[in-house]
Amino acid sequence: MEHPFILHMFTPTRQMSPFDVNMAVDAGYQVVVPYADVGIDNVAALTQDAIFSRGPKGVAHTGIFIGGRDVVLAADMLNRAREAMVPPFAVSLFADPSGSYTTAAALVATVEWHLQRTHATGLAGKQILVLGGTGPVGVIAGVLAARAGAQVAIASSRGLDAAQAASERINVRFGVQTTGADAQSTDALGAALARSEAVFATAAAGVQVMSAAQVDAAAQLLIAADVNAVPPAGVEGVGVMDDGKRFGKHGALGIGALAIGNVKYQVQRRLFEQMLAANKPLHLGFEEAFALARDVLAERTAQAA
Repeated sequence: MEHPFILHMFTPTRQMSPFDVNMAVDAGYQVVVPYADVGIDNVAALTQDAIFSRGPKGVAHTGIFIGGRDVVLAADMLNRAREAMVPPFAVSLFADPSGSYTTAAALVATVEWHLQRTHATGLAGKQILVLGGTGPVGVIAGVLAARAGAQVAIASSRGLDAAQAASERINVRFGVQTTGADAQSTDALGAALARSEAVFATAAAGVQVMSAAQVDAAAQLLIAADVNAVPPAGVEGVGVMDDGKRFGKHGALGIGALAIGNVKYQVQRRLFEQMLAANKPLHLGFEEAFALARDVLAERTAQAA
């Protein structure tokens, strides 16, 4: 009898996300087991329990997913699980805390895709402002954009000191170069927006971070992407379904939450499917999610040709 496909889902929070459970089952996992309150110190023991109980053939049908809300902790847990493998007892791993890795990947890849199609340019050298940049999606979106060559400013509504502290933590942990930006007052935010060619709106649901007046005052703005699907829009004038629709006085491109979410959904589903089909163990984090998001959008270009 063939071993069933089992996914062990670790989260440091009180419960695993039902969204992630649904995605795993719909991708093809037959048995999905969530484990709550998993800390960094017991990841290795749980991982080895999962790999040694099935034999070398059984581990090919076994995967581990890491959730939670902390993007740094998830990256550390992914590394700890990888280090716990004892080949040939090794399984595929996938981290996506609060969906932030796949959402950020979809956001950055979609912005890049529209810049290339409309302005024949990419992310390299672009001045990007991440509003809500200290949250999980904002952090990873900033890291991905910085690694793609953008000049990334991490903005905080708690002021410049908080923004700079967050930027320094990101730079040290992920080996990138970002700066902090003050978004505490209208004037400070206006000054930051005046320098920005792209805006990533990644604040909490239902929080507007950029008004129509601020959009019109941002003369250099080429594109704004908003992951907020709960009214009011994070960027006024950008609808949830917008996918490169022009808005505001200067005709910037707007990307809404559901347009980003469509790419995110495809990326997360395909990463689960890759784990199921893999002949060798995969280790999937935000970099792999970004590469796949680019592939999804390249397919869209090919289909439109």
